[in-house]
Amino acid sequence: MIMAGGSGTRLWPLSRQGVPKQLLRLISGKSLLRLAFERVAPVVGADNVLVCTGASYAQLVSEQLPEMSPENLLGEPVGRDSLNAVAWPAAVLAARDPQAIVAMVTADQLIEPVATFQQRLGVAFEVAQTDPSALVTFGVVPTSAHTGYGYLHKGPAVPGFEGVCQVLQFREKPDALLAQEYLDSGDYWWNSGMFVWRASTLLEQLRELKPRTHRAVVRLAAHPEEIARIYPDLEKISVDFAVVEPVSRGQGSAHVVGVSLSARWADVGSFASLYSELPHDDAGNARQGQVVAADTTGCLLINAETDGSVLAVSGLHEMVAVRTATATLVCPLSASQQVKALAASVAREVDPALA
Repeated sequence: MIMAGGSGTRLWPLSRQGVPKQLLRLISGKSLLRLAFERVAPVVGADNVLVCTGASYAQLVSEQLPEMSPENLLGEPVGRDSLNAVAWPAAVLAARDPQAIVAMVTADQLIEPVATFQQRLGVAFEVAQTDPSALVTFGVVPTSAHTGYGYLHKGPAVPGFEGVCQVLQFREKPDALLAQEYLDSGDYWWNSGMFVWRASTLLEQLRELKPRTHRAVVRLAAHPEEIARIYPDLEKISVDFAVVEPVSRGQGSAHVVGVSLSARWADVGSFASLYSELPHDDAGNARQGQVVAADTTGCLLINAETDGSVLAVSGLHEMVAVRTATATLVCPLSASQQVKALAASVAREVDPALA
C-alpha cells in the first residue's frame, strides 16, 4: 500500500493544488509515485498494490499506474494524516482477506539499490508472517549525523533473521550533538516511516489504543458509500504518535520490530534535495526544460513550461530558479526549506489557487 496523499508544498510552484510532488515527473522522466510502484510491484505483484491518495488525484494516479486494479485505488476526500491513510486500507484488506499482510510504503522517497530494498521487504514480510504480534518497521542504517530524520533505538536481535532487532524507542529529530552521539554508538537507525504488519494486528492495536478510529474504519470498509460522512470526522494524527510509538513503550498488545535497510534513502522534500538527485552540467547546474545560463554555477534551474518560452539566468550561484505557467520562484538553495512558508504567503496575499 503506497501512501501518496501529501501535497509537497516545499516544491512549490512545481507542486501545487491538483498536482502534488509525488505525481511530478522529477526523476528521469518518472514520478516518485511511479518509482515507488516499480519498487514494490515485483515483490507482491501489480494486482496486489494499493494506493491511498487524495480523491482529487485519483485520475492522475490511474494514468500513471495503468497496471493497478481500479478497486485498489483508495481516494481520501480530505487528508487526515498517516494514521488514517494506513488504518482505512488495513480495514479494507482485512475485509478482503483476514490473513492479509501489508507493507505501508511512501511515495516521496528514493531508495537505491532497489534490489536491496526488495530483499529487505521480503524479510519484513517473513517477520510479520512468523510473528503475528509484530509491527515491523524499516530502520535505515545511518551514514551521517542527520538532524532531519527521526531515529530508532535498536534492541536485542530477533533470532532467525539477519539484521532484524526489537525496537526499544522512537526518538524525535535530534540536534547535531545528539545525532552524532547516535551515529557513534551504532545503536540507532534512521526512522524510514515505512511498515509491514498483518492488517488484523494493526486493527487490534487501533481497537485498544484508538477505539473511535477503529470503529470508523471498520464501518467505512463495510460501507464505502459513507466515506464523505465518516472520513472528515476521523482524528487527524500520525500512525507513529497514535500506534507505533505507544506500542514501543509497552502499550497495546503488539511489539515493534525493525528490519535494517542499508541503502541510499532520500526524501525528495525540498529543492535542495531535488538538486542533489539530478544530473549536473560542468558548472554544477541541474537543469530541466528550456534553460539558458551564463556565469551561473551550482544552481537548480527548472522551466516547466512547454510553450517554447525560455528561462534565462545570469550571474546566479547556488540558487533555485523555477518557472511555471502561474508562478516563478527564485531563492537560494540554502533557503529551500522556507518555500512552504512562502507558498502560504502567496495563498494568503495573492490567490489561494496559486498555491
